[in-house]
Amino acid sequence: MAALPIETVLPELRRALADGRNALLTAPPGAGKTTVVPLALVDAPWLEGRKLIMLEPRRLAARAAAHRMAVTRGEIVGQTVGYRIRLDTKVGPQTRIEVVTEGILTRLLQHDPALTGYGIVLFDEFHERSLHADLGLALCLEGQRLFRPDLRILAMSATLDCGAVADLLGKAPIISCEGRQYPVETRYLVRPLSGPLEPAVVQTIRRTLAQEPGSLLVFLPGMAEIRRIERRLREVGVGPDVLLAPLHGDLSQDEQDLAIAPAPPHTRKVVLSSAIAETSLTIDGVRVVIDVGLMRVPRFDPRSGLTRLDTIRITQDSAEQRRGRAGRLEPGLCHRLWTVAEHNTLVPRRPPEMLEADLAPLMLELAVWGTTDPRELSWLDPPPAGAVAQAKDLLSRLGALDAQGRVTPHGQRMAELALHPRLAHMILAAVPHGLGGLACDVAALLSERDLLRAAPCRKDADLRIRLDVLYGKGPGVGAGVDHPAGQRALRVAQHWRQQLKLPIHRGSHDQLGVLLAFAYPDRIAQRQPGRDARYLLANGRGACLAEPDPLSSEEYLVLADLDGTVQWARIFLAAPISLGELEVFCADQIRQVDVVSWDERAHAVRAKRQRKLGELVLQEQPLPGADPAQLSAALCYGVRLSGVACLPWTKELRQWQARVAFLRRVQGHEKWPDISDQALMDRLDTWLGPFLDGLTRLDQVRRVDLAGALHGLLTWEQQRELDRLAPAHLAVPSGSRLRLDYATGERPVLAVRLQEMFGCRETPTVVDGAVPVTVHLLSPANRPVQVTEDLASFWASAYHEVRKDLRGRYPKHHWPDDPLRAEPTRRTKTRG
Repeated sequence: MAALPIETVLPELRRALADGRNALLTAPPGAGKTTVVPLALVDAPWLEGRKLIMLEPRRLAARAAAHRMAVTRGEIVGQTVGYRIRLDTKVGPQTRIEVVTEGILTRLLQHDPALTGYGIVLFDEFHERSLHADLGLALCLEGQRLFRPDLRILAMSATLDCGAVADLLGKAPIISCEGRQYPVETRYLVRPLSGPLEPAVVQTIRRTLAQEPGSLLVFLPGMAEIRRIERRLREVGVGPDVLLAPLHGDLSQDEQDLAIAPAPPHTRKVVLSSAIAETSLTIDGVRVVIDVGLMRVPRFDPRSGLTRLDTIRITQDSAEQRRGRAGRLEPGLCHRLWTVAEHNTLVPRRPPEMLEADLAPLMLELAVWGTTDPRELSWLDPPPAGAVAQAKDLLSRLGALDAQGRVTPHGQRMAELALHPRLAHMILAAVPHGLGGLACDVAALLSERDLLRAAPCRKDADLRIRLDVLYGKGPGVGAGVDHPAGQRALRVAQHWRQQLKLPIHRGSHDQLGVLLAFAYPDRIAQRQPGRDARYLLANGRGACLAEPDPLSSEEYLVLADLDGTVQWARIFLAAPISLGELEVFCADQIRQVDVVSWDERAHAVRAKRQRKLGELVLQEQPLPGADPAQLSAALCYGVRLSGVACLPWTKELRQWQARVAFLRRVQGHEKWPDISDQALMDRLDTWLGPFLDGLTRLDQVRRVDLAGALHGLLTWEQQRELDRLAPAHLAVPSGSRLRLDYATGERPVLAVRLQEMFGCRETPTVVDGAVPVTVHLLSPANRPVQVTEDLASFWASAYHEVRKDLRGRYPKHHWPDDPLRAEPTRRTKTRG
């Protein structure tokens, strides 16, 4: 066992705090900081009768810590030591230490930024970097700076990047303790785990029970795995002296207390736990930890506004925290169901929740605090700009923020409910319609885990079924029912009804979709054509139901829960809503839009007047008298999609385009415009748009005056220069006027029969003699016999070889010895 208990550093900690400084205390798991430190500080003279408040990240840990401290003093909870958690408060007039969770500290700060009755705030397990802890610390630092310079702040952690935290706390001293940790043997797998997780875990548990004494703590990703492992263990049997105890955040208080309590005499426990047991808990009798190395975490996507649950590898610091559970009270053993090589690839620590969470609750709290820009406060990791923008947009849509980002009276009331802003808005918006009681029930349902115990793809997504279960009216349609979750939901709903003085809901839940539309206006969804139950959301995203699902026949749904995939998210919870209800209850979100767009299937412009809710088209009809400019722009878009080839090009126009391009290459870009195909498409609205007046179909474009449109790209002077410098035709010695081809090479090409060039000494040129043309000399049958850019050289040398060949093939034609003195001719035969 380590030689230095936490008591050894208490004098140093007391001195630092007595000097009026903040402090940072680090100690390994099992050191006792959660219970020893508060008890050691509660009677400090500098508290001057004020209380000590400690923030715990979990309700179970808060109750357990308060209980241990009370037992240490020989008292019951509610005397010197008390706690405040959601729906459960045990404090009394003598309470000096308050252990609080989640948003309790935030609520205290919002009502009293100076924390008048408190002398020190302890942030336990700060390494977890929960959103509430980061927010609480930022508000405490601000309150300390503005109102309470005598307020102390103490951050406590087992694993933490100490330097950054100490700097944030004003160069606070770092006080470290080695703790009381007993030695823990760590065993790894020889090879990576393959195949399903559950059989390997069950086998490891059974083997460990046979080989090792003491109770076991098994870390699993979440509640689903806990249930499956528990079921398998009961099926195979673990012996009458072994008590199976699940442990997760959704169990009742009694069930959680049973899991952490000492095992009955002559028995031992197998505690099947989520990450809830990772910190701040001592489970009596546990000396063996089995860790599967996985955890389930929520990740928020600002682009979609959705949160998804991901199962990921744990981090190295989490692995050490879990391992430490085996050495709290005696030497222990930790089975890690991964290899040493895999362990070395684990990341050191998880990113702070701030960087992965939905920030709408945070931004509402900051607005209530009076801060519109989170950068005004001190953070270890500032809130990401994308998530902040998404949160502000949502809060504005819910009426919680005004145009300047300040909190509205409605936003103030939302924050008082200590709910996610969506659900708080839903309850408040429902009250004027007589649906407040039902809204409390719905909010409670959505705040808890799904009441139906089945895989998401095997249970209906209809939220009305859950309400029936909550009211005791239905069995759950093919799925087991989580009755403890239902009881918690009823208690939570009753709490909100009492807070708002609302009656119990006794009517139908036909308007459930309306309530969801208040909470999730961006998730109102419209069924898309087809047979695969796909829906378009008002925010433009797509989602689909697992088939078969009775809801798939509904034209409109409101989605309460879906995964966060970018495309075609899976719908888990929804309720139907009618078009009539949307027209009445979402009237302020519906807008009339005149739409002129391109219909790719019809190859035509469509002008419509639409009534839209977000991206959903609720109704549309033809739009008479549409703006001609919009019609032209839409038709130009259609032309772009079809490509430049859909225009009525002729050979002459393509040559005209090539002549301009030639001069642009020769004389420079500043003198001649770019009229390449790409440039024409880029500027289509400018040069073609005026010629599309009155046209709406692609086939009409094929009859447009393309020559007039293109020629308009040149000034009158440029057109004259074009004809002079890059003529379309050249006269040859025979008198023929032949077309020049500018499209086949860097220089224009003159294709001419050889006999028509007799007597021509110099190669023809363009651009005022600056550029010789490429001459393709043809046979009498118009077949190429020679290509040259130097006629004089051709006549002097190559002609004589060509003449021999041509005389043999064309004997009736005239092939003079001296072509420069011969008469050029277009005739095919010599004169008789």
